[in-house]
Amino acid sequence: MGSYRHTIRQTVYRFADLKTLLAKASPLRAGDELAGVAAQSAEERIAAQMALADTPLRAFLSEPTIPCEQDEVSRLIFDTHNAVAFTAVAHMTVGEFRDWLLSNDADARALAALAPGLIPEMVAAVSKIMRLQDLVVAAAKVRVVTRFRNTIGLAGRLSTRLQPNHPTDDPVGIAASIIDGLTYGCGDAVIGINPVSDNLRSVEMLLHMLDRIRERYEIPTQSCVLAHVTTQMEAMRRGAPVDLVFQSIAGTEAANRSFGINLQMLEDARQQALELKRGTVGYNVMYFETGQGSALSAGAHHGVDQQTCEARAYAVARHLQPLLVNTVVGFIGPEYLYDGKQILRAALEDHFCGKLLGLPMGCDICYTNHAEADQDDMDAILTMLGAAGVNYIMGVPGSDDIMLNYQSTSFHDALYIRRILNLRPAPEFETWLEGRKAELPGMLALLEA
Repeated sequence: MGSYRHTIRQTVYRFADLKTLLAKASPLRAGDELAGVAAQSAEERIAAQMALADTPLRAFLSEPTIPCEQDEVSRLIFDTHNAVAFTAVAHMTVGEFRDWLLSNDADARALAALAPGLIPEMVAAVSKIMRLQDLVVAAAKVRVVTRFRNTIGLAGRLSTRLQPNHPTDDPVGIAASIIDGLTYGCGDAVIGINPVSDNLRSVEMLLHMLDRIRERYEIPTQSCVLAHVTTQMEAMRRGAPVDLVFQSIAGTEAANRSFGINLQMLEDARQQALELKRGTVGYNVMYFETGQGSALSAGAHHGVDQQTCEARAYAVARHLQPLLVNTVVGFIGPEYLYDGKQILRAALEDHFCGKLLGLPMGCDICYTNHAEADQDDMDAILTMLGAAGVNYIMGVPGSDDIMLNYQSTSFHDALYIRRILNLRPAPEFETWLEGRKAELPGMLALLEA
């Protein structure tokens, strides 16, 4: 374990270890202040960022932020690290890595080859010394393509999760929201319901309803009911039509335990879903959601800053080859990301880190009603993520999720970002939309945009 320091105006700032250095170098956010790990001043933060920039990338391979003997996520990170892929940047410091990422040498091919050689702490570190436009430019170079019943993540494409939640799981209300979303060209990433109840029979009812709608309209997409993974596994055992297996995940073993999961359980669920052979064009069967602050809210962060914990969750996701991963960026609340500025920074960090690690990153661009944020902030985040090449966003009726009681992006927001950046839905879904013009006239506006 090393020590790190930087001098500003004859004041020497010392940082005991990499975990401390990463935390102190983080741009200001409420959760790190709540955890007591944030820099005490702007000057200390700059000193930490300068010291971090001079830190060799190799240091992260010899100094885990959470010891492997204490944490299965740490063990996964180090057991799956590809040393051969890492050689391309092994000689660099964090600052040199940032400069390389912004250079023409770091093209899509080079970044894809590098991804298995990076560990979460490396990408978290470099993100902390990047400005917003750096995070956009670097992430925009990366395309991560996944497949189940359609193809998500291709260049020039932006997909949406159609999120038709209902406060009583009423199938009529849910079906109405689904049809509404489809008329706006939403739903190619997934039609995914957050159920009010984790009751097995209720979840099975929703799964069968989604499958009937998909089959009736011959929609080339996938469905998901976002119940706990154990409920979905039992539904599969009982013959329910499960396309994607969902689970919220975090970056420490203890935080995942608070969710009632572990790595073996997720692998078992993936194998069970693969055995159903429901995909038509690919085998990516998992859907994960994450969010900065989840480990801290569970008291399971081990003194690691919330953005580094978030990046560690991406190691869990990467291992299981998901179709979709998204950060629910403002959902956990202002205790962790206080205002629109902090939510914007976190969204771009999460997207950048996920893409650099080889994940098909989306984002639930959102905020809770007690945060210092509004829909103008969401417009800014949506526009910057669109420029950064985000794989998918949410489509919520009227931007207002009346079951989860938070604000997200709407069907109209998807139309906006596709039009302004000349982006299209997944190709199989776009072909389906063309064939349904007469049936669903609202789609005509999208297709002629």
